[in-house]
Formats: sequence, structure tokens, C-alpha cells
Amino acid sequence: MVIKMAVVGCPFEMSPMYEGERIRKDDLYVELAGPKSKGFEIVRSAEMNEIEDGKVTLIGPDLKEMEEGSNYPYAMIYRIAGEQVEPDIESIVERRNHDFQNYIQGYMHLNQRYDIWVRVSKEMVSKGLESLKQIAEATMMMFKNELPFIEKIEATFITDMTEVEKELEEARKVYDARDTRTRDLHDEDVDTFYGCTLCQSFAPTNVCVVTPDRVSLCGAINWFDGRAAAKVDPEGPQFPIEKGEVIDELGGEYSGVNEAAVRLSGGMFDRIRIHSFFEYPHTSCGCFEVVGFYMPEVDAIGWVDRDFKGTAPNGLPFSTMAGQTGGGKQVVGFLGIGINYFRSPKFLQADGGWKKVVWMPKALKDKVVESIPDEIRDAIATEEDAADIESLKSFLQEKKHPIVDTWAAEEAEEEKAAPDVAPAEAQAMGGMPTLAPMQMPAMSLTGGAGGGLKIILSNAKITVDKIIVKKKE
Repeated sequence: MVIKMAVVGCPFEMSPMYEGERIRKDDLYVELAGPKSKGFEIVRSAEMNEIEDGKVTLIGPDLKEMEEGSNYPYAMIYRIAGEQVEPDIESIVERRNHDFQNYIQGYMHLNQRYDIWVRVSKEMVSKGLESLKQIAEATMMMFKNELPFIEKIEATFITDMTEVEKELEEARKVYDARDTRTRDLHDEDVDTFYGCTLCQSFAPTNVCVVTPDRVSLCGAINWFDGRAAAKVDPEGPQFPIEKGEVIDELGGEYSGVNEAAVRLSGGMFDRIRIHSFFEYPHTSCGCFEVVGFYMPEVDAIGWVDRDFKGTAPNGLPFSTMAGQTGGGKQVVGFLGIGINYFRSPKFLQADGGWKKVVWMPKALKDKVVESIPDEIRDAIATEEDAADIESLKSFLQEKKHPIVDTWAAEEAEEEKAAPDVAPAEAQAMGGMPTLAPMQMPAMSLTGGAGGGLKIILSNAKITVDKIIVKKKE
């Protein structure tokens, strides 16, 4: 289906065929919001008499006034009204902005809420795209065509930094109020979870499962949002998932979720443990707010968000880890989540929860500090405390992080499990003695020829500081 715009003067087409279109540097006219600027998108409900249907207000420079190759702040504020419109569906309509704007030829929309990132192509500007009002009109048309419960809609687009920052402050209050709604509702209190396929244009095998205790990876949809969306738009991208039988209560594995995983991933995955980092973890789309990474050197997990511009102790920035994690993959050692999941009482409970966390950027830690247990709060390092693995180890030992107590036990277990191989035997096996199993998550270890080990690694990077071989006396 290709929709030729009915709006006078619009030079572009809108179609699902443009979903997933990437605008690279060579074809970039301008970049709006994103990592080099500020921006957000929000939808608010209103009464019918408060809205002028189809009205667009632009505050700040328009496309034709922007300098090619530059970055500008960008806010998109929509107000909607209708008999069925209520605050419960605001975030659902808001998330569809990502969907509909990616139908626009030559316009790339990524992420959500205060993490939006938009690019406009040179090609579309050369064809006559000269105003963000054209984008607003096209998007509002799609909202009303695809979501008939919206009877009236108007938009305010902002590219002035002062105004964006002012409105962003108010928008964050709305986001926070939405996020607090599920605090007293838990997975065991409901029979139905909700799924979302909005990101499948970019991550075709992603299986986003939203539960009372686990917000969507993008952070924009909680359990109440999913329920409201499935009610007003039964054929839409949010839909019910019956929990089914409990397979693993601690890990959060349910028969209904596993059946949905097979269906939604095209058979790529058949098991998901909602609250596990290592065993059958939730898939990661690419719109996630935070990515977690396992550090075998300390047998613990660090987290990094989009706003952090530096590198984590593993030597990687957010962008690199996001590239390894996203795309709808189930990656052992990396995991994408929404920030509100940090506040869940079931946060990675299968792996020890907060006791397994050792590093976060300071800004991210400050956002969720009230959810970190008192006894571990000061023992979680930030970039101000540790910039690499060695400084992280020292910090954890100094602060007596609970993970340190596990190191001695693991070392003792390794020594106990190490085979007794004489130097001559080691030479016969290729010059290196057989090693005890490494402390890597979910690594496949099977018996190999000659009594050694066959190690199969998938999507893994291994750093070895040193290997100590001791002859048994």
C-alpha cells in the first residue's frame, strides 16, 4: 500500500514500505533531537471544544530556514479528543507516532519519549519538502485514518531550544506519573500480559512482553497502556498474551509467553524468562532505553543509557553495545530494558537483582537511586568511581559489594575442578593444558575428542588478563 499525500504541496509518499528506511550521513539534510541535541514527543487528551482539528503550530526555525548538516532540538506535542479518548490511551497513541512517521518517505524516526531521534533526507528537501508543518499534517492524517477513535487532533512542533527545554520539563512530569501506576500491581495479580510489535519493522524477531512488573523496552508502554490499547484498537500492534502455566516463577517463564515467542519471532525463539539476564533472556529490539552488559572479570552486570557519552568499564560506548544487542536478538551477556524496570521488585530476580549490579552512569543511577536497596546503593560504581575493569574491582572491594564475596568461592571451585595435566600431556594436546570451565554465562561445554573440552561461543567477546597454570604437587 502506497499512500500519495492528499495534503496540498506535500512531495512525499507514505507507506509501510518505507519503514526501516535509514538516512545515512551522506544523504542527511538535518538531524532533529537525537544524541547531539534535545527533544521529545507527547500526546495529551483534551475535550472536544478545546481542540481545533488539523491545526499546526510551529515554534522555532522551519526546515527551509535550517542549515544543511546541522542539528536542531525537536518537540512534537499532539492533543487529541474524541468520545473514547481518555488519559489511559495517551501513551499508546504517542508510541504510534514512531510507527506513522516511519511511513514518510525520506524521514527517519527512532526511539520515543525524551529519546527521539529524527533525520530528514536531502532527496526529499530537493523534491520540495520545506516545512515541518507538512510532516505534522501527514502524521495527523495517519492518526485519524488508523485510529478512528481520534475525532480531533492538533499539533505543536517546536525547534527552539528554550521552548523545548521548558516543555520537556512538563513532559517528564507526565511520563513519571504514567510510570508510577503499576507500582502496586504485580505479575501474579493478573492472568494476561500484553505484547507489542511496534518495533518489528526494525527488529523483525523481537518479542516485547509487557507485564505489571516489566515495562516495555522503550519505556513508553506499561501494563495498563497495553490493556487500554488492546481495547480501543483490537487489530493494532498491542495485544493480549495469556500467561498460561507457570514454568519458572523466579525467572518469570510462562507457557503462554513461550507460545507467543514462537509465533512472534517466526520460530526463532521458543522460551523467554522475563526476569532473567542469562537464561533465555527477553529479546532486545533497539528502542530500549538502557542496555545491560555482563563483565566476566567481576562476574557482574553494568548498565548504560543513551544519554551517557563515555565508555563503560568494558571499553564500549552505548552505541556499540546497542548494535550488538538490538535487532530482536536474544543475546546472553547483553540485555535491553526500559528504565522503569529498575523500579520493579522483580528486577532480574532470577540472577540476584541489584546484588548483581556493579556499575551505572551517575545520571542514570540518580534517576533510580530510590529503588536501589540501601545496603548496596553506595557500592555501585559510576564513571566517577571506575573507568575500567581494574579500577572497578578495587572500588567493589573497597565498598564491600556483595559480589566480592562470590569471587573467592568461584576461585576455589575453579581450582577444585581444574584437571591434573602434566606438562608432557599438555604438549601432546597442542602446548596448553586443558583449562577449567571459564566463568561465562550460559556457555555451551560438551565433551570433545581426546578428553578435552569443546567450547562453543555465540555473539561473545572474551578478554583474558592472565592465565595461571599450576602444577599439582
